[in-house]
Amino acid sequence: MNREEALREIKQRVKNQNLVNHMIAVEVIMKGLAKRLGEDVEKWGLCGLLHDIDYEETMDLPEKHSLVGAEILEELGLEDDIVYAVKVHNEIHGFERKSKMDKALWAADPVSGLIIACALVMPDKKIENVTVESVIKKMKKKDFARGANREQIASIVELDIPLEEFIDIALNSMKQVSEEIGL
Repeated sequence: MNREEALREIKQRVKNQNLVNHMIAVEVIMKGLAKRLGEDVEKWGLCGLLHDIDYEETMDLPEKHSLVGAEILEELGLEDDIVYAVKVHNEIHGFERKSKMDKALWAADPVSGLIIACALVMPDKKIENVTVESVIKKMKKKDFARGANREQIASIVELDIPLEEFIDIALNSMKQVSEEIGL
């Protein structure tokens, strides 16, 4: 499956544009991480793009989220490692995150939300004015973007990437698609 086919699948299943924007943000963060780690950039991008393909269907059933997504991706013929990474990105199931891709998706998912929240509190609501320092400062405020799990974000160190470098990769990756995601 290529990106165009993946976007087509997403647009058939996901109507909430903010969710689509989140999926695109996670896609580019995953690509940035893949590049940094010497992994398959396109494959990691697909993983990020498709990770919440089932969210609208399962949002009221958190115990099914990611299991349904993994089934969808399996039916679509995606590689086992992508399917598994999507399956384990929902902590409710308690599955072990084994691969670099699993661990990267686990950290990339919430950092996208934190960065989007940082952009939305800027006077112009543009990501171009968000800095690594401002994201780290906001990350320390527990009442800011509460849904962005800080421990999950900080787990990036398991891949030998310091937190500040991770924020830099994520932020610069998201700036590349700022128009596409409306920031």
